[in-house]
Amino acid sequence: MKKHIAIACIIAVSGTVALAQEKVLNIYSARHYPTDEALYANFTKATGIKLNRVDADDAGILARLKAEGTASPADIILLVDASRLWRGEIDGLFQPIRSKVLEDAIPAQLRGKTAVSGETPWFGFSTRARVIVYDKARVKRDDVDTYEKLGDPRNKGKLCIRSGSHPYNLSLFGSVTEHLGDAATEQWLKGMVANMARSPKGGDTDQIKGVASGECAIAVTNTYYLARIMRSSAVEDQIIMNKIGVLFPNQSSWGTHINIAGGAVARNAKHPANAIQFLEYLASAPAQDHFANGNNEWPAAKGIKISNPALQAMTGGGFKNETIPISVVGMNQVKVQQMLDRVGFK
Repeated sequence: MKKHIAIACIIAVSGTVALAQEKVLNIYSARHYPTDEALYANFTKATGIKLNRVDADDAGILARLKAEGTASPADIILLVDASRLWRGEIDGLFQPIRSKVLEDAIPAQLRGKTAVSGETPWFGFSTRARVIVYDKARVKRDDVDTYEKLGDPRNKGKLCIRSGSHPYNLSLFGSVTEHLGDAATEQWLKGMVANMARSPKGGDTDQIKGVASGECAIAVTNTYYLARIMRSSAVEDQIIMNKIGVLFPNQSSWGTHINIAGGAVARNAKHPANAIQFLEYLASAPAQDHFANGNNEWPAAKGIKISNPALQAMTGGGFKNETIPISVVGMNQVKVQQMLDRVGFK
């Protein structure tokens, strides 16, 4: 009898050890970019850790985590907007990360708010600037060189933009709120509504095409959408680039707004050590180079040189970006949405 108990104990302990050493990682990802497949494959090749991935949008991932609770199999959460990362943080869906590798690599303003010294709820791994494109034949560059001028009466009837409630715009508007204050930002949003050439619709690529087609003369886009067109060899895309200009707003003031794609360890992660290893991999030079060349994003880690020709052509010698903490931008999203409702920004 005692022998049977001893064998059972050995089996139980062995099972626990095997589970602890299981080389697997479950990822919930809002990154829908085919070029990321190489990123995941390289991690598995280097570590032997198998990746299981579930793809959904940011909001869907957060809702799923809440619904699954402690039964969630998720280890890693990858999201593509600061406001969603902030929401996951305050909803308690992430666990604190302690990693000197990540602390050394990722600038403080591109992380979640540190609750305890040495612990951070999430890290940004790539950035994208929210820039202005304009019709070179109809618009003077000086008339759109700041975000504020998007709401100026001189640009009446010229603006194309996607829904104000889209996370990319919520983050931009949250940033402007931090710089201008609530009252001035609401007036600015009201001015943008008055300047629209049409009701908000479509994605960022649609806004770029709207300027090229003459439907509007000014639009707002994330840089990686623009870079895709720049790197395309299709004739229609080259025609678009010949018609439009691009500028990085607010170079004489607070700098251009940047948003992030970032990652966190799920609150109920079953493989937390593997999860941190994966996040550290995302901060490595090869992975950062992949973000730049695979999906036209700027690396978030310090000291990474960019070889992407489209990103280099856009900025020349670089650009000034804002330095307010990304977490603060996320915190402003609720009052920004209320402003949008009041001014009729759909």
